[in-house]
Amino acid sequence: MKVLVVGANGQIGKHLVSFIQKGNNLEAKAMIRNADQASFFEDLGAETAVVDLEQDTDAIAKATEDVDAVVFTAGSGGSTGKDKTIMVDLDGAVKAIEAAKTAGVKRFIMISSFDTSREAIQEAASSFAPYVAAKHYADEWLRGSGLDYTIIHPGLLTNDKGTGQVNAGVKVERDEVPREDIANVILASLENDTTIGKEFQVVGGTRAVKEAINSI
Repeated sequence: MKVLVVGANGQIGKHLVSFIQKGNNLEAKAMIRNADQASFFEDLGAETAVVDLEQDTDAIAKATEDVDAVVFTAGSGGSTGKDKTIMVDLDGAVKAIEAAKTAGVKRFIMISSFDTSREAIQEAASSFAPYVAAKHYADEWLRGSGLDYTIIHPGLLTNDKGTGQVNAGVKVERDEVPREDIANVILASLENDTTIGKEFQVVGGTRAVKEAINSI
């Protein structure tokens, strides 16, 4: 299976491409914004596609034509304004979904936010509410897309070394989780078709990643 990793130059994306390339079952294609980001992925033997999420859907669809699955790990980042939140976390996600449909790719995994419910939008601090709202509507778009989707809701992301152990479920207690472990959760979800049509929250825990994902 060939997997397009959207937002590959982000920290989760880099871990994921590395894991895919080190394994035997999958092949990664890294979608990056700038050509100067390519060397990291080329050193891993991964193909790259230079596409900015703010380009049109056709540009993203062209990068999607030769893959079997799409993983959306992109994000505007904490230092950008509401405009980038809308253009990347919402519109970029929607365009990636539509690009997958255009290219005939059915499998789509979304990295969302821990809680994207309507209640979470209302309860969020004013500075964080636009991000939660963007993720809420991106998730809704994916649910209604007809794609074979999985939506992963990670807890507070850290740069700690992954432990290989998580707690995953429809509802879990809010906690931290290393980005490296989320990349492993994505990998396990790609390899497990029982995650299709499901969404779940993930935090650091005591169960091996594959065991936790198998129990979803």
